[in-house]
Amino acid sequence: MPVPDDLMYSADHKWVRLAGGNAVVGLTDYAQRLFGDIIFINLCMAGAKINVGDLLGDAESVTAVSELVSPVDGVVLKVNAAALEKPELINQDPYGAWLFEAGPVSDFSALMNAEAYAALIDMQ
Repeated sequence: MPVPDDLMYSADHKWVRLAGGNAVVGLTDYAQRLFGDIIFINLCMAGAKINVGDLLGDAESVTAVSELVSPVDGVVLKVNAAALEKPELINQDPYGAWLFEAGPVSDFSALMNAEAYAALIDMQ
């Protein structure tokens, strides 16, 4: 299972790509495999202030609905309309089909590097 080493990861299987002072966030390959076929994504609107652990929305697969929580603090700058319209994009390209961008983000202390995340999913 691929774990790109240029990203940071949360324990609940989100990836975070730093883009200047902002963070682009998506679901990891491991997460999309757990979900199975994702059929619906619901996310908060741009402009929402978020903190680590805040509920952002949910993802629905053919078997369950799961809450999506934020791995970063900041303000939601934009959401990926393409992923909302075609949630199967997350299954097809989990590291390309991001969910949202937030910023400014300054505290990444709750995130793991690729090596630590790979170790986490190897244990699960």
